[in-house]
Amino acid sequence: MFKPAALELIKKKRANFDQIAEFCESPKAFLRHLDAAGIHRAVLINYVAPEVIGFTSGVNQYIADYTKECPGRLISCGGLHPRHTSNILADVEQILRLKIRMIKIHPPHQLLYPNDYLNGVKELEIIYRAAEANGIPVMFHTGTSIFAGARNKYGDPMYLDDVAVDFPKMNILLAHGGRPLWMHSAFFLLRRHPNVFLDISGIPPKTLLRYFPRLEEIAHKTLFGTDWPGPGVPDIGKNLRDFQALPLSEEAKQQILSRTALRLWPA
Repeated sequence: MFKPAALELIKKKRANFDQIAEFCESPKAFLRHLDAAGIHRAVLINYVAPEVIGFTSGVNQYIADYTKECPGRLISCGGLHPRHTSNILADVEQILRLKIRMIKIHPPHQLLYPNDYLNGVKELEIIYRAAEANGIPVMFHTGTSIFAGARNKYGDPMYLDDVAVDFPKMNILLAHGGRPLWMHSAFFLLRRHPNVFLDISGIPPKTLLRYFPRLEEIAHKTLFGTDWPGPGVPDIGKNLRDFQALPLSEEAKQQILSRTALRLWPA
């Protein structure tokens, strides 16, 4: 589904791209890769963004089929696009029928604000109501994107303040913590709203404490992630080792590596 420019960015400086392509076809091969990296469970992120990346709603059936290989270890994340649907209720029904375990909204790639239900995009409200009613977390890309066609004004996490207020029972994940421009806004939202969580994927672990110097305070709401095989993320295992080397308490590390995710997706 990738647009050519987006695919080239994924391939850039990645000698093992053929291996990644194999993982996309073979969950068994990917599980072996996770074993080698010391990772037990992974959330596999998919979303709908035909204009910028090329992804269509076909990602939902794909990831549902893929995770059937080992649903205890592979957690499905699918997507919905408010402006690329002819029947949002049917699309939501498919997400529920496929037992998708998280929904990803990517404002800079979907070219909308996450609170645009206040501006007439009623499909967003339907998505959030369904997620809230069915206990499905919703992850939002926050921060910038380097992909061609992305609109970074949509990446400011402060627009999620409305969402957290209006949908207080929906678990909201701030992917990438607003990096590299809006970490302070993300930290504020995490401390203000009980239903807001931080995903640290896409942040090089060696810079994590520069971005979030008070990470220990929010460890109970923080999840480890890598954003691999996205641009600038060379290896899952290296991210894990670099994170484990940070000067954090062992309690905080275990919380971020396992316990927060177990709260959202019990084993």
